[in-house]
Amino acid sequence: MDKTRSFIPLNIAVLTLSDTRSIEDDKSGRLLADRLQKAGHKLADRQIRADDVTAIQTIVGQWIDNAAIDVILTTGGTGFTGRDVSVEAIEPLFEKRMDGFSTIFHQISFAKIGTSTIQSRATGGVANATYIFCLPGSPGACKDAWDEIIGQQLDYRHGPCNFVEILPRLDEGLKRNK
Repeated sequence: MDKTRSFIPLNIAVLTLSDTRSIEDDKSGRLLADRLQKAGHKLADRQIRADDVTAIQTIVGQWIDNAAIDVILTTGGTGFTGRDVSVEAIEPLFEKRMDGFSTIFHQISFAKIGTSTIQSRATGGVANATYIFCLPGSPGACKDAWDEIIGQQLDYRHGPCNFVEILPRLDEGLKRNK
């Protein structure tokens, strides 16, 4: 951590994917919102959507197109049941996949829950200069992902490199305005 660098707050949206949760009982979404704000970032929006590909793509697409949103965190829908469709909904929106996120997430998860980590399809990517992370619905998984990966990469002071310092360059060479 380079304490000579100033913290740069990002605008982060949180989306919980569930047919049964409400804002009041959404532990994972609340955990992510609390942690990002405690770190100094801004909660740009927080919503819950049903496990429906069209509904998910609609809100994530709106956030991707919103120049005021730098990062999208989703929680839920990364398993294998019939209603787990966050990966199917969001990965087609990626311009670039972030394979290393899934790899590191599973390493951290394996150390805590063993082979049960294979039941998650946590993924990450970039679309329209917006970072997107699809996390499992459990508060423990969200805590691990934020505390041990995402929170660090979204801190400009983290070295040797971080996502914040390359954020302005995600759109270079592309003919669009974000």
